[in-house]
Amino acid sequence: MLAQRTLKSLTKAVGVGLHSGQRVELTLRPAAPDTGIVFRRVDLPVPVDIVISALAVTDTRLASTISSGQAKVHTVEHLMSACAGLGIDNLYVDITAEEVPILDGSASSFVFLLQSAGIALQGAPKRFVRVLRPVEVQEGEGAAKKWARLTPYAGYKLSFEIDFDHPAVDSTGQRVEFDIGSGSYTRDIARARTFGFTKDVEMMRASGLALGGGLDNAIVMDDYKVLNSDGLRYNDEFVKHKILDAMGDLYLLGKPLLAAYSAFRSGHGMNNKLLRALLAHEDAYEVVTFEDEKTAPHGFASLARAW
Repeated sequence: MLAQRTLKSLTKAVGVGLHSGQRVELTLRPAAPDTGIVFRRVDLPVPVDIVISALAVTDTRLASTISSGQAKVHTVEHLMSACAGLGIDNLYVDITAEEVPILDGSASSFVFLLQSAGIALQGAPKRFVRVLRPVEVQEGEGAAKKWARLTPYAGYKLSFEIDFDHPAVDSTGQRVEFDIGSGSYTRDIARARTFGFTKDVEMMRASGLALGGGLDNAIVMDDYKVLNSDGLRYNDEFVKHKILDAMGDLYLLGKPLLAAYSAFRSGHGMNNKLLRALLAHEDAYEVVTFEDEKTAPHGFASLARAW
């Protein structure tokens, strides 16, 4: 049986929110089979659980936000991406503020936390959402057009193309494909950092956003170049971060996908719209398990190695 996974022990981190600048403590704890991933706002007078799902996403401006009633957690996509990359099915995320800490701006710190806690196999089959027919969403026309789609695939792969008119981005790869069956998430994707432009950061800070952002947790560019003294971690780090984000956004479905995802200039909002379009068509997907892990698509059966 291809089994569900959780953590062997709990692990903790402290950081600041990218947009709020608020100090936040994060505790990742094991959860029982079929729990899913649950964010718990432990700072509220009565703690509130927010179970991840495509329908729990209530805001996609600048990041993915999930809510239950008035309780919210912003910027969940990097942690969710790490969970997707390591195949974590069940997890409690205790959080003391309304934004997940940005840490180094990528998913690699979350990968480290999860792997240091250890990954445990559980006595229940891992459930996948297998896409049976193409589903696509689009926005805009002509040069402003952007789109995202899911198509049937015996595994999980993602391809993304960006289109930024900026010298520093133009000089890097703007399209990348990552297949979980042949690539390594921790090596190829997890270290890609979020990025922004100084003019946008100044504007966002004037609106009370990006208060925790800086050169230690983002790639920052002026009108011509990357300002980080250590440069880029990958020669195509910008588009790889978009793959990282997409993996986190799509994992908000609550189960891993068996599909090919492709996108052009997509973002958090379009990724969530794609999941909702999938769920709206019951003939477009099915939920499957693998009683014999040898029949599962390559890349899902082996536990991610600790580093």
